[in-house]
Amino acid sequence: MNTISRRGSLLLLTLVVVVLASTLLFLYLKSRTEQTMTYTESRDLIRQIKQQNALWENEVLKARVAISYNYDPLVSPMNEMTRLWQRFDSLESGHGRNDSAQWSVAHEGYRQATQEKIRLVEQFKSHNALLRNSLAFLPTAEDDIHAQLANLSDFDKLQLQNIITDTYDLLLSALEFSQVTSAEKAADIEVGLNKLAVNAQRLPEDFQAPIRIMSNHIKLIAREQPLVNQLLESIEAVPVAERLDTITTMLDRDQQRVDVIERQYHFYLLLFAVLLMLSLIWLTVRLIRSFAEINRVNTALQTANDALEQRVEERTRELKNAQRELLDAARQAGMAEIATNVLHNVGNVLNSVNISSDLIARKLRASKTQGLGKAMQLINEHPHDLGHFFNEDAKGKLLPGYLNQLVGAIALEQQEMVDELNQMNKSVDHIKDIVATQQSYAGANSMTEPLFINELLEDALRMNAGALTRHHVTVVKEYADAPQVMADKHRLLLILINLISNAKYAMSDLSNRPRTMTLGVKVVDEDFLEISVRDDGEGIAPENMTRIFAHGFTTRKEGHGFGLHSCALAAIEMNGHLTAHSDGPGKGALFTLQIPLVSVAENA
Repeated sequence: MNTISRRGSLLLLTLVVVVLASTLLFLYLKSRTEQTMTYTESRDLIRQIKQQNALWENEVLKARVAISYNYDPLVSPMNEMTRLWQRFDSLESGHGRNDSAQWSVAHEGYRQATQEKIRLVEQFKSHNALLRNSLAFLPTAEDDIHAQLANLSDFDKLQLQNIITDTYDLLLSALEFSQVTSAEKAADIEVGLNKLAVNAQRLPEDFQAPIRIMSNHIKLIAREQPLVNQLLESIEAVPVAERLDTITTMLDRDQQRVDVIERQYHFYLLLFAVLLMLSLIWLTVRLIRSFAEINRVNTALQTANDALEQRVEERTRELKNAQRELLDAARQAGMAEIATNVLHNVGNVLNSVNISSDLIARKLRASKTQGLGKAMQLINEHPHDLGHFFNEDAKGKLLPGYLNQLVGAIALEQQEMVDELNQMNKSVDHIKDIVATQQSYAGANSMTEPLFINELLEDALRMNAGALTRHHVTVVKEYADAPQVMADKHRLLLILINLISNAKYAMSDLSNRPRTMTLGVKVVDEDFLEISVRDDGEGIAPENMTRIFAHGFTTRKEGHGFGLHSCALAAIEMNGHLTAHSDGPGKGALFTLQIPLVSVAENA
């Protein structure tokens, strides 16, 4: 109980340390905020935008007084302000300040002020271009008037002296008006234009054209100059700088608030660091005590371990003895299983031997050689008058023909018995090979030879021919073209005999439909030779599909459960596999054997 309480205390303290460490990590990450640097960068961007704004207004003033001016400097500050504002806006968005209502109002105020200023500058550029063009034309108009005066006589110049003087006064008034725009100057220009319009009627035709052009430009100057001045005042009144100052003030206020929060985080960080340090010190003391306790327990465990090792050694000796006995029993069981497989497979072939021997015995009992004995008895009854017997006696006349027929019948009987004896020899040889095949399971290599599967199937059918005939089984052959292959003949024959025999037994209880067995041979995927045996018998129940190849499993009362097991092992030994399929009880079964397709040429 004391140990459990100690473990609970250590677990609780460890949990507290983990919580404190997690809290410290959180506070450290919060106190490492980079917002101070962000505020500095933001204020620097605002300062640069204000500089560009001032430069923009300065360029506008330059355009106001210049005779001819390139308006590109009015575009560059505006583009730079746009670029700097985009950088500032993205920086603020990254820290979430754009989400607040105050920041949204401030940003929108700056954008509206900037758009208004851009609009006014565009209007200024349009009106100022007209004004500068007319001002630039005044010296040209004066030169044109001088050129006309040079062509006049002194008398004509004296007559036009007042008009010429009024014209020069009007030019000077227009230039003064462009520098100092006032109502008085505008009135002077209006008076001068009226006088010039009246006196122009008395001027020569050559003077009227330049005077009229000059008058139009002076009228344009009188109209555009006040508009340009008004636009300048409007541009200066746009509160772009004030909006930027408002944003700067908000940045300063937010930074102060962030600084207060950071100082709080630093305080909490210090507080939790002290708590974590105290917890670690207490945990270290407990761990030192725990190590001492562990050493004491280890000593006790070592003593117990020594005693346990002695008991383990004793038990190990007992287990070794038991294992030796189990190995002997397993060896005997293995030998018994091999013997059982041999006997089962030999029994299948012995059925064919018995059938052949019975057939030979029946043929001998009903042999035509008995007729030969009767014929010889008739001949022996007439030893001295054979000629008269063969020529005159009715039985004697028939005897030569009968002997000729008897010779053919005896020859046919001999050939049939020779065939049956050859079949018996094959069966006996197969029995020998079954024993040799079973011995190969213990480690000997199998013997492969060139063979045709179709011929091997015919041999298996002949070995089961008597049983198939007795059970009235019809065999359907579906043999596709298959090349000669290298394979273990006797293992294949063992499998085929078992499969055919099992199919025959599966249909033994059929009485309401024909008993049909289908044998198939085909090449699959150009790599495997597939041999199939299908029957229309009792089928296989789903729960037996997983046990059909197990050693000792059978559904026949007189069965032993060794045939399919040995067939599956033989298939594996040939690097193939044997499978079974059935749609259920009463729907027949299909057994399929697949072995690697090794042609004779490849083996060579």
